[in-house]
Amino acid sequence: MTDPYIDSKLSPRLKTRQLTLLMHLNDQRSILGAARAANMTQPAASKLLAELEDTLGVPLFERHSRGVEPTLYGVVLLRHARNALTEIHKAQQEIADLKAGLIGHASIGTVVTSATKLVPMAVAKLKARSPRLLINIEMDFSEVLVRQLIEGKFDIVVARIYKHEQLVDLNFEPFGEEAHAMYAGADHPLALKRSLSLKDLSEQSWVLPPRGNVLRERLTLLFVEQRTELPRKIVETASLPIIISLLQMSEMISALPSEVVRPYCESGALKQLPINLDLRLGEAGIITRRNQELSPAAKAMKDELKAAIAQLYTPRTASRRLKKNL
Repeated sequence: MTDPYIDSKLSPRLKTRQLTLLMHLNDQRSILGAARAANMTQPAASKLLAELEDTLGVPLFERHSRGVEPTLYGVVLLRHARNALTEIHKAQQEIADLKAGLIGHASIGTVVTSATKLVPMAVAKLKARSPRLLINIEMDFSEVLVRQLIEGKFDIVVARIYKHEQLVDLNFEPFGEEAHAMYAGADHPLALKRSLSLKDLSEQSWVLPPRGNVLRERLTLLFVEQRTELPRKIVETASLPIIISLLQMSEMISALPSEVVRPYCESGALKQLPINLDLRLGEAGIITRRNQELSPAAKAMKDELKAAIAQLYTPRTASRRLKKNL
């Protein structure tokens, strides 16, 4: 059977320059701005867009006095154009890696909990077996990582999925849930208490993740449900080193993943506050794009992640970690 993509009369007429221009038009929302971003003249950009619309037989952008807006047809093509350009970039990257003597490339995004032990363990084992493999690792919140995975920035993400509609485009293989708890510096006055309520925490100085983060939303919901005034003394940061330093240097408090903070508690630098907020954020998992074949390097990385998960996240371990912090 003939491959429809190879047999198509349309595919050879779609040029990379046209797809790139589409992305700039979507970002800039003006032909002049897109032309500058694509390093071409405005007439050339207009001609390129007109040729593409003529090829497809539909309008891709509506022109108006303030610029351009993608039509329904344009939105569809933009989504596929982004994926196509991402795959072309990956092919170029793999070829460049081979030319440089590297054996492939894999990019991973991870939340802070997995960045502490799981991902480093998997990467260390893979590098021991394939030392010339190039691995890129970035850390962020789940919401950011999943969005960037969909956009093609990562091969694999170790995170949580909160928007169920994203499962249409993604494969999610959950492996366990990490408990969160409240922490403060070892000398914090609240650390001496036997028990605390949410009201006891409302007047404290908090270190919180930025607005829009799920942990912050869950904390806000707890205050609202218990009709307790929300904290007003707040520092916002996504950086774990900064959070740890602030807790050690001041009387601030913060909600953090228990496994990540455990070494600081064992060393006496931090203490867990005696309050159960039941801050479960959902299971983390390995996330990849659906219907997107991983490169050999990314497949090897995923296999090592699964091996590390089997070692670290047995059902008994996951249950014990949750119960310990409840």
